[in-house]
Amino acid sequence: MAVRLVVTITAAPGKGADLARAFRERCAEVMQEPGCEQFEVFQSVVNPDKLALLELWQDQAALDVHAKVNATRAPLPEGLRSGLGVREDYEYSRTR
Repeated sequence: MAVRLVVTITAAPGKGADLARAFRERCAEVMQEPGCEQFEVFQSVVNPDKLALLELWQDQAALDVHAKVNATRAPLPEGLRSGLGVREDYEYSRTR
């Protein structure tokens, strides 16, 4: 079963665009991982310091491998984020 992640990220005040830019390269890297069907960051038009990271993984095993790979990556530049973010996991089943 596919797994959908929705991660809400808050940028440091006034740093939303910088954080979104920093995620672009990370998104391109992660999209090359086996089982990754989507890894995109979106910046809110209402609150530019709020971002949503949408991930779609083929299955839990692919997400588990991603977690191990992700632990070896260099962190994004300091000073761009406020807090850790909130992650929600969903079982992905198309409804249309």
